[in-house]
Amino acid sequence: MEQSASKKDQVRYRTAGTSLIVLLPPEVDDHNCQGIAGETEEYIRNRVVKRIVFDFTRTGFMDSAGIGVLLGRYKRMNELGGEVVVTGEDERIARILKISGIYQIIRSV
Repeated sequence: MEQSASKKDQVRYRTAGTSLIVLLPPEVDDHNCQGIAGETEEYIRNRVVKRIVFDFTRTGFMDSAGIGVLLGRYKRMNELGGEVVVTGEDERIARILKISGIYQIIRSV
């Protein structure tokens, strides 16, 4: 993450039991998706993670790179017998997830 980025633009991670909660930034795009994929993988490797919760509460924009991260994490958690869920999506993000078919494999909580 660039040092000039404000805290509100950063991805935040926290754990709750065997869940990893990923509070996504205002924009989920190519600029930050590689980091999200890599950091979630580190959590999976170093802790017992059975569920990844992608929290879109702060997110107003997501491009195809964001869809790719969701699909990649879904495949990875599926291999491990876990799950990926989404939460906090606004109307625009929900539309992107619906059109992309994400809701067919990842549920919203």
